[in-house]
Amino acid sequence: MVVLRSGAITAPARATWRFSLLLVIDVGNSNIVLGIYHEERLVKDWRVSTDKFKTTDEYGILFHDLFRLAGIVFTDVKDIIISSVVPTLTGVLEKLARQYFEITPYVVGPGIKTGMSIHYDNPKEVGADRIVNAIAGFEKYRTALIIVDFGTATTFDYVNKKGEYCGGAIAPGLMISMEALFQKASKLPRVEIARPPSIIAKNTVNSMQAGIFFGYVGLVDGIVQRMKGEGKENPKVIATGGLASLIAPESTTIESVDEFLTLEGLRIIYLRNK
Repeated sequence: MVVLRSGAITAPARATWRFSLLLVIDVGNSNIVLGIYHEERLVKDWRVSTDKFKTTDEYGILFHDLFRLAGIVFTDVKDIIISSVVPTLTGVLEKLARQYFEITPYVVGPGIKTGMSIHYDNPKEVGADRIVNAIAGFEKYRTALIIVDFGTATTFDYVNKKGEYCGGAIAPGLMISMEALFQKASKLPRVEIARPPSIIAKNTVNSMQAGIFFGYVGLVDGIVQRMKGEGKENPKVIATGGLASLIAPESTTIESVDEFLTLEGLRIIYLRNK
């Protein structure tokens, strides 16, 4: 998978697209991640802040500017698929797809084909991003999996060897934990989430970082170990999400980080419905 992380895409690369691109949009509570695929290749991606109060036109301007800087025009995009955990923005982006791209988008949710059995009391309650991750993970690894997604909330999802979604756990995310500490403890400052030099910290900032960072590593490893014990399939453990690369090096259970797992899952679901 080739990823161009910054700057405009070169003209020779653009010529190979034949003006047939797929736009995948993953809407989270903190960030919206956009990806441009040409066939199986992710050629461009962006991460922008989620703003629940932005209008269709405001997002249209934002998309236009991002595309222009990358040398992409709206008419290059032939299909769009959206995964969203922010209901108020789902309609905004559906309207954007129709108004600016003249495309009726696929939206991950009831009625869309996923190709995965969901063993949950009410399958409609499972966040779209969790299902998308599960599909991408099983398609890539073809084994039992635990997928840890570090977002606004941190989710733990179990996929068995048959490729069935079995359920999982949800914990407050790192940012939520740090913000709660700042808001509820009058004398504590707001600090950056980072690995401190030592667990035995010598100042307030490092003490907060030590508690949050190493505490969170313990939370992740504890939940994963319990899932492994209950699942009894020796699942592979993969991580994704914005803070995965920060926590994974200290974790004893995370085996790999897949930064674009959700985007790849959207591409797979698009192909299954196209």
